[in-house]
This record gives sequence, C-alpha cells and structure tokens, in this order.
Amino acid sequence: MELIGKTDIDFMGKRNISFLISAIVSIIGIIGIIQIARGAANMGIDFSGGTSVQLKFAQAVPPEKAREALAKHHLKEANIQEITEGNKLLVKVGKMSLPQGNAAEVIQDAFRKELPGNQFVVESSTEIGPAVGDKLRKDTLVAVAISLVGIVLYIAWRFDFAFGVGALAATMHDVLAIFAVFFVLNKEVNLLLITAALTIAGYSITDTVVVFDRIRENLHKDAKGALSTIFNRSINEVLSRTIITSLTTFLASAALFFFGGEVIHDFALALLVGVAVGTYSSIFVASPIVVVWGDRVKTSKA
Repeated sequence: MELIGKTDIDFMGKRNISFLISAIVSIIGIIGIIQIARGAANMGIDFSGGTSVQLKFAQAVPPEKAREALAKHHLKEANIQEITEGNKLLVKVGKMSLPQGNAAEVIQDAFRKELPGNQFVVESSTEIGPAVGDKLRKDTLVAVAISLVGIVLYIAWRFDFAFGVGALAATMHDVLAIFAVFFVLNKEVNLLLITAALTIAGYSITDTVVVFDRIRENLHKDAKGALSTIFNRSINEVLSRTIITSLTTFLASAALFFFGGEVIHDFALALLVGVAVGTYSSIFVASPIVVVWGDRVKTSKA
C-alpha cells in the first residue's frame, strides 16, 4: 500500500522558515532546562524530594477514588500508581504539596477517614530528601549531555563531521522541544520525562540516519551536483518510508496517551511530541544544516 506517491518538494528552499521555528522552540526549551537546573520548574518527587508510600488494601481501590480521598486532605497533587496485583497503591507526594505534617501519616489518615470499610497496611514508606533530588537532577542533565556527544561522534564516524553536526543539532532540537512543551504546559518534570527524552533522542537519530543514508548514496552517484538538489531528491525518495514509520510509532504512543492511565500519561505525551518533532527535524533541521555547512565550505575553498 502506497500512502504517498512520488513527490518533488523543495525542502531546502524552506530552511529559513524552519530555522526560525526551530530557534523559537529551542529557546523556550533552553529556558525550561535552566529552570529545571535551578529547581524552579514543576519538579516531581524524584528531583524535588518528597514521600513515597506503598499501601496494600483489603479491597481494590480505583485510582480516581483514592485521588478524591487525598484531595479532601490537601493532597490533590499526589501521584497515584495502581498495582493491580494484590490491591496495592503507590502514592507519591512532593514536599511542596504538603504545607505541614508528616506526609505518610496524612496519607494514611486520609484513607482511614475516607475509606473506613477498606482496611490497609503500609508495605513501604520512603523519604526522598532535597540533597538526593538535587543529585538526581544534576546527574540527569549530565546523562543527556553525554548521550548527545555520543550521537555526534557516531554520526561523524559513520558519515562526515558536517553530518554529525546536523544530527546533533536535530537531536538537541527534539529534546529541547519536549522540555519546551512540558515547561509551557507546566507539566511535572520527573525521571519518566527524562526517560522519554532519551528515548526520543534515540528515535530521532535513527530517523536521521535513514535520511542521511539515502543522501550519501546520491552524493556518490552525483558528486558534482548541487547539494540542495541532491538533498531534496534524497528526502523526497525516503519521505513515504519516514512518514509511515513515524505514523505507526505515533499511533502506538497515542494509544498509551489515551488509554494508558494517569501514571504514564505525561510519558506518552512526551513520546507523541518527540515522534512528531523528530520526523520534522530529520528533514528541516539536520539536512539543511549539512547543506549550509557544505555550501560555506565550497565558498571558502573557491
């Protein structure tokens, strides 16, 4: 089945517009990362510190009902994860969510009062201090930086340094786009978001490599041709494959977003944004940067 026939789109001719859009998105993403580094964003318990309590109930408690019970005791921001096997709930509360008092005790008191007929036992209670959260936040930023450096080295080795720069810019753009969306929407920043960002970095580079492979083939066939023409032809040749691959991944992520439940809702949102932006960046960020780089090298040699 062929969804998209033969195309002849001048992608490189639209690079100035794409650069402007990408610059705006990247700036917002950089602001978001700076806020995360400062601890000023909507930080989750993993980074800001808080309390994690796992409880086992005599009867199953739907997350929505548990959330209502906690909201009546000033814990409406609590993160609730249902563990269906054994009628268990994992409740996470950030330090900022509870003005005063012991969070574990407040959680237990809320369930005793709001669910009086459902007995429970506390299986575990963990406190995450601000020092641990601060270390996690710093380690996370270092992990993202190392992964990006590894990407540019791999692409530079497999293709050319200019291709490595383009791939790095596209991958950074995709990660920044995710942080930009979460920062604008004031979504919670936690380890799941970082997992999604690193996942998208890997997905983005895979999509970029597919495009670069075809470009390299056409460069060997037409070594003296104009870079813009070769890049446009190559992208048009793999456009159908790129869109179909992205569409299937997007649909799978959409299923998680709509039916996966509250716990992975934001994770699925990050995947949706990342898949869409990753497809865009492979065409409108990575490739145009290589063209601009190559044109400047030719001009300087001339």
